[in-house]
Amino acid sequence: MPLERFSLENYRCFKDRQEVELGRITVVLGRNNAGKSAVVRALPVLSTGIRTDSPYPLDLDPAPGFASSFTDLIHGSSPHGRISVGFSFRMEGGLPLDVDAEIQNIADQGMQLISGLEISYGSNREEFFWVPGPDAYSSEKRTYRFGGHERKLAFRGILPDASDWSDSVGGIDRVSNRIREELDEIRYLGPFRKNPDRFFRASARASRSVGSRGEEALGMLAADEMRGRGRITREVNRLLADMLPGWRLAVTDVGAGMYVPRLYSTRDPDLFVHIDDVGTGVVQFLPMLVQRASDKVDPPPHSVIEIVEEPELHLHPSAHAAIADLYISAVQESKVRFLVETHSENFLLRLRRRVAEGRLSSKDLSIYFVEQEDDSAFLRKIEVDPLGNIDYWPTGIFSEDFEEVRALADAQANRIENAD
Repeated sequence: MPLERFSLENYRCFKDRQEVELGRITVVLGRNNAGKSAVVRALPVLSTGIRTDSPYPLDLDPAPGFASSFTDLIHGSSPHGRISVGFSFRMEGGLPLDVDAEIQNIADQGMQLISGLEISYGSNREEFFWVPGPDAYSSEKRTYRFGGHERKLAFRGILPDASDWSDSVGGIDRVSNRIREELDEIRYLGPFRKNPDRFFRASARASRSVGSRGEEALGMLAADEMRGRGRITREVNRLLADMLPGWRLAVTDVGAGMYVPRLYSTRDPDLFVHIDDVGTGVVQFLPMLVQRASDKVDPPPHSVIEIVEEPELHLHPSAHAAIADLYISAVQESKVRFLVETHSENFLLRLRRRVAEGRLSSKDLSIYFVEQEDDSAFLRKIEVDPLGNIDYWPTGIFSEDFEEVRALADAQANRIENAD
């Protein structure tokens, strides 16, 4: 039951309701400080309200850097404001399942609570409305009105905790549990990767994700080497052949549980470079390759949404298209989908080209552009047809090359004319 779309309202720079329909690859574009990061970082934040045992709607602690307080999530940072969020799934038989929650900030209590909730599944719909009263701010149970009655309810995140109910109200207990159990695994890889250490230990626990800064990547390789397999490193080198021709990665056990990663020349075996001495671009894309290799060797058992901010950062433009192909291969071979924030024209052009070539369905590609209007932002979906054509393009975006070439030609013509 993978997530099909999510919505935001009164959230950060988005005053009005915005909806993101997730393709197998979803791309978010926009000018600097337009609100792109607010879109892609919303899912890691909102997912803390589903897979949780906390009585509070969201847990910002696992999302460092996303928001220092709940007020930061509210449009205009109103201390008494609220945000609205929504999730849409597809159940067996194609039946829709929609969850819309309103999260109210209670500034003087230093807490948040669910002030309104609607869960629709098939032909069923249940609505919950918070009833202020003596228990209004309890962290245990509060009074809600639903089904024409008032009843004290406990919440786990944004969903009601029906585990202690003597009767199932409209099957909400089963639906809530299914959402918690079947929500996609949410991964996040930020724009700035951690600089690797020259020596490192194998991960003490098996990790399936390289982490938000790629900090787990080398530990994953070491753990794979320690178990005597080396399959992830071999897969990394297969991918590396296209991204960095002439080099291969080796992770060497130097004793005492320590490992050293080096890049070796495939032309001269005596030439190598320690991983912490390589260029910034290699540090940037290595965690992406390790994640892809890990998923190839050990495919994730459940659906995954992998969020990547600026995968092209510090990379030569020729590598941007290769990243697009990397993601296309991943969605065709595994249960991983991608939500990507990018400034790369080459990345987007490669996706459109693969659609035209029939290697990626236009239905699997979602593109959004973040527009600014007065004091708010909004999302505009850009439709892609089966030939890779788009139905809309914002003025002045990715036109820099053309404008610079035209200005260069004008300057050259003026110099020649003046010389005569």
